[in-house]
Amino acid sequence: YRKSLEELSGMLFIFDEEGEKKFWMKNTFIPLDILFIDKNGTIKKIEMNTIPLSEKLISGGKDTMYVLELNAGITEKFKIEPGHFIFHTSINKKNTECHF
Repeated sequence: YRKSLEELSGMLFIFDEEGEKKFWMKNTFIPLDILFIDKNGTIKKIEMNTIPLSEKLISGGKDTMYVLELNAGITEKFKIEPGHFIFHTSINKKNTECHF
């Protein structure tokens, strides 16, 4: 039911096991960029500018351990691409801020 998200904020979903993760936009009123990340912090797939309220399943692939949702357009604005790394204490166990 999210209707807004600060520009440089995101929602990080952490799973216990690596595997296929599927997301949808049901009950989400804003477009998002969805990043599917493996256990090492590597971005494996990006679904850009998702459609609000859509029930279409978005698959991240079999190696997904984390999913990061950002405002639509952020990945393009900061030139974030598959193969880039995400650094966050919940992913890399390092004492660092989240960086792209």
